[in-house]
Amino acid sequence: MKINFTNLDKILNNHELLLLGIGASLIVIQLGVTSRIDSSNIFGTSLVFLAAVSSLIWDKRNKLTLESAFLPSVCGLVLIGFVYLLGLFTINSTFLWYLAPLVSAFGLALLASGFKGLKQYQGELLALLCLAASIVLPKFIFDISPLTAKFSAFVLWCGGFKFTLAGQKILTPTGGIEVYSGCSGIELVIQMVGFAVVFLLMFNLNLKQKVITLIVAPFMGFIVNGVRVALMALIVVYGDQQSFKYWHDGDGSLIFSTIAVVLFGLFCWILLRSQKENMGIK
Repeated sequence: MKINFTNLDKILNNHELLLLGIGASLIVIQLGVTSRIDSSNIFGTSLVFLAAVSSLIWDKRNKLTLESAFLPSVCGLVLIGFVYLLGLFTINSTFLWYLAPLVSAFGLALLASGFKGLKQYQGELLALLCLAASIVLPKFIFDISPLTAKFSAFVLWCGGFKFTLAGQKILTPTGGIEVYSGCSGIELVIQMVGFAVVFLLMFNLNLKQKVITLIVAPFMGFIVNGVRVALMALIVVYGDQQSFKYWHDGDGSLIFSTIAVVLFGLFCWILLRSQKENMGIK
């Protein structure tokens, strides 16, 4: 087998093709590793964010300034190398793999356009920052578990179920649950903000529509998670531990995350349809 060094030289001198290859390999590593991590949420969330950000970059590829210097290129390679090492050793850390897309994108942006060119990718980096923040910020911001418990109790009250609310505990005649920070829904709330950022980047909306979108997205995440917690309280009433584990730790939690995203997608569709009607576009 002969290696065509002429074609290899062309590839190495094609800046755009090299960047595309590195970016594609980073996406493959992210999705490959997260598909094996014991988390029902990280793979699907990574897939949605990476697909959206990749689409945004591809749409404006001809407008990007691809010019970097030695120092930012080295910094970019170090960051990219860090992600490659994570994939090479298949480190099973949900925290690191929520952070990896942002590190990859930041490194790739430095390699492509240097420090001065980072502003070209500020929207996409902000979206991936929201993905990373969904696992990082809950450790530093206030705990919304009491609010989640109150809302879930309200959902149960609307359904006519008997319960007692004691702080973060929802107690029923046959059992009860306590809403900890991990079940508060703050992760989903922050992720929904990231989806909102992606939507705002993809479509040209006025200021009022942007504000409404940024309010509706996290609100939907909070409501959907509150309904999930109320459902788990009902499951405890009927003593079905297997179902409780499914909706708490298993694919059931992913189903509710998907519901939140679908509802937000429906809201976006209605918003865009309304915008077209106001502009007289069919």
